Amino acid sequence: MADAVKRTILVTGGSRGIGRSICMAFAHADNHIYFNYSSDSEAAVQTEKRVADAGGRATGRRVNVASEKEVSEFVKLARDETGRIDVLVNNAGITRDGLIVRMKEADWDDVLDINLKGTFHCIKAASKIMLKQRCGRIINVSSVVGVSGNPGQANYVASKAGIIGLTKAVAKELASRNITVNAVAPGFIETDMTASLPDKAREAMVAQIPLGRAGTARDIAATVVFLASDQAAYITGQVIHVSGGMYM
Repeated sequence: MADAVKRTILVTGGSRGIGRSICMAFAHADNHIYFNYSSDSEAAVQTEKRVADAGGRATGRRVNVASEKEVSEFVKLARDETGRIDVLVNNAGITRDGLIVRMKEADWDDVLDINLKGTFHCIKAASKIMLKQRCGRIINVSSVVGVSGNPGQANYVASKAGIIGLTKAVAKELASRNITVNAVAPGFIETDMTASLPDKAREAMVAQIPLGRAGTARDIAATVVFLASDQAAYITGQVIHVSGGMYM
């Protein structure tokens, strides 16, 4: 039986970091949020609890976005329980950094499979439902390095640049059915991963930012929520840089 919700929202990589903040930003009684995680079930439970405490509903599932079958089953679950898919946020991503001359093929494949192929799988599954509804919002999380490049991250940069190209192509394919597709490109954001950087490395990164500070996961989440709103109905195929001016 379909839930009494006004919007069904899918978020990949929602158990922590930027993904959790995105889930929290959508936490509202009218929304049911479905998110996936790869391994940390305890963190997923925490996301569910925090969304519930904020007055929303969230369902976490362990899903490998690199698997078309698992993604299809996940999207079908959300559609069967609520009757619709309104917003898809492709946030799941991994890094396997290394210089190109030393990069293992497996490290290249793993990053492209999760970051780029995973985004493809989710868009393919969700857009079929959105096309029938004749409406929908798709927001893909890219990165500032997808346009600027970054040494030691050839695989990650390629995946994030690919997401930008995918965003533009799909935006043109789906626009006639009132489905918008946009990308958000975060800059240097405070996360668990960046928190472990040495002080000198952090200082060097912040020195490149005109606003003089790192961004927060909430900065990204606020942009995603805007792009999913009616106020952004005439925006599609765009890359919104949330980087404090790190890229202009």
